[in-house]
Amino acid sequence: MASGDDDDPIIEEIDVYLAKSLADKLYLFQYPVRPSTMTYDDVNHLAAKIKPKQQRVELEMAINTLSPNYCRSKGEQIALNVDGTAYDETNTYSAKMMDKQSFSSIQATTNTSRYAAAVFRKGELHVTPLTGILQMRPSFSYLDKADNKTREREAANEGGDSSQDEAEDDVKAITVRFARPESEQARQRRIQSYEFLQKKQAEEPWVHLHYHGVKDGRSEHERQYLFCQSVDASENSELVKTPKEYLAMLMPPIAEEKVVKPVGPSNVLSMAQLRTLPLGDQVKTLMKNVKVMPFANLMGLLASGTDSTSALRCIQQVALLVQGNWVVKSDVLYPKNTCSPHSGVPAEVLCRGRDFVMWRFTLERSVMRKEITSIIKLPPEDVKEFLEHVAAPRVNRGWEFLLPTDAEFIKKHPDVAHRQHMLWLGIQSKLEKVFNFSKEDFMPKNSPQPEPVHISGEQRLKMAQERAKEKQPSLQKDLDAKRAGSSVHVKQEPVSDREDEPMDTSSPPSSSSVPNGSINGYPCATSPGFDHTNGNGGSPANTSSLELQDFVIKTFRKHFVLTLNEFKRLFNLHLASMPVGRSVFHSISDHMLQDAILLSQCKQIMVPFPAQSTAASDEQKVFGLWETGEEFDKHRRLLYDLFTKNYRVRRNMIQAKLAQEFGDASKADVDRLLNECCSSYAGMWYLKGTIQS
Repeated sequence: MASGDDDDPIIEEIDVYLAKSLADKLYLFQYPVRPSTMTYDDVNHLAAKIKPKQQRVELEMAINTLSPNYCRSKGEQIALNVDGTAYDETNTYSAKMMDKQSFSSIQATTNTSRYAAAVFRKGELHVTPLTGILQMRPSFSYLDKADNKTREREAANEGGDSSQDEAEDDVKAITVRFARPESEQARQRRIQSYEFLQKKQAEEPWVHLHYHGVKDGRSEHERQYLFCQSVDASENSELVKTPKEYLAMLMPPIAEEKVVKPVGPSNVLSMAQLRTLPLGDQVKTLMKNVKVMPFANLMGLLASGTDSTSALRCIQQVALLVQGNWVVKSDVLYPKNTCSPHSGVPAEVLCRGRDFVMWRFTLERSVMRKEITSIIKLPPEDVKEFLEHVAAPRVNRGWEFLLPTDAEFIKKHPDVAHRQHMLWLGIQSKLEKVFNFSKEDFMPKNSPQPEPVHISGEQRLKMAQERAKEKQPSLQKDLDAKRAGSSVHVKQEPVSDREDEPMDTSSPPSSSSVPNGSINGYPCATSPGFDHTNGNGGSPANTSSLELQDFVIKTFRKHFVLTLNEFKRLFNLHLASMPVGRSVFHSISDHMLQDAILLSQCKQIMVPFPAQSTAASDEQKVFGLWETGEEFDKHRRLLYDLFTKNYRVRRNMIQAKLAQEFGDASKADVDRLLNECCSSYAGMWYLKGTIQS
């Protein structure tokens, strides 16, 4: 015995037996809509039935109508909708009240070879293989019956207006048509259709069962079959293996399959055989297998000495030019009278859909699969196949064209490029009629966009302080003039290169509404309450700036992330809620609001909005709470940093970044972060206020 085994001794050996009595009829029922503590063991089971081939089970269970949680009026209304007022033996609810509910099964897994039920008794473990694992969920078929009743009543009301005589006099001509013989492809499509599968499932008859409770005598008797009836080792040969056989079962030998790969791109012909074909067939075979190829690569695959002009003439018959590369035509891949191997869609429809995908790649490098599917209305499997032919998926960019643009070919053969362009214009006009769109809907925004200037919060604060120093003499001069005069005068700021308009928050002018020693609500340098160290006053003279800063702090503590436009809206609501004559704010400009935000432990987040964004300048200025003194501040800063690289992100990207920086991030932390700072739309997360309509 190895020395390591001394530390891990065998405590007990248990004999394992394979019971086969219930091997082909043992099912495991799961009830995912109920907790494990609320079983149906004590509920009266009214009926049970099964379709063994499909492994479908339906159960009917009684509802306790005397329970205080049961709404009698609702139960009666449901029974009335389902069965109507007339009594019939086929009524779903004979008591004129919903007094039972049905459960229908779905297969939790189709492969149960790895699952078994085990019973441990007297030091022996008895294992029985499971036939199926079924999840029992409430069935709402009674709602379908109620809808059918409603339609029948409506049809009866409409048909009751005409008399029987009128119906007899109304003679209609009947056109007799004879069905054509069904082709093999049409038959395959019909067999694969959902309607055919539903019909086949309905053909299997239900087998009605009798339910026995957990404590019933018959149940106790059947449970005995879970134990192996014979303990003879010879009859349990499945579990009796030699060490070598057991090791082979645990680690089966890897069977190396020798796959003979074709020499050329064709799975049928070798390159030597390919070159015996006419040039046109060679080009067609190559393009059909490769799907997309530059012309230079095609010439390299053809025999040396092949005339490029002849090859160019042949390739135009089987391929189209996309971004300087040749892509095989749709009708070559999907010949007439064929259909999709995935969905059975006819070749004509597939060709139109694939042509649309190829046309989109003539306009831009990347396309979104969801957008393509919404327009061509084809099954996802077919759309994915179209894209896999010519593109590759890229993170956050959709599907990108496989090859770089071959500008050299376009420059060398301008006549071919022009001819192909005219051909695409004809295809475009046909597609516009079929799919009802215009080219302008997909034109990429290629106009040069100015690079966004990223200014940090510290830079903005420094700029605000410099601007205040520059304006101090003029503000002092205005203050002296105002003190000399009797009326209130508000200085008009000069027009700057910024587009921010001042937000008028002033009350009706009165000499008492302006605090002593302040201009536009901010204290001046000679005010008795002005603090020359930090620019803030400590007396009633600076009430406006203090109140504004207090409002900013409270607002951002509540919302965490705000655009300038949204903050202005909240500020206006705050002003409207203040009593008349009590407002201390006067003509607060956008510049002042932004400076107040940056002085209140907040920073601007430079969100890279897309070039086609329709957001106004105020909506593109996003501010976030930077410092609260909490440990959670570092999570917000990390989120802000993510949004400086992209204007929208996925949840898993945020979670991965948090885990990378701070270790394993809990779900509660991620939920809190997203709830505080973000909004969700179409599976993506945006900072609050940045979702485009």
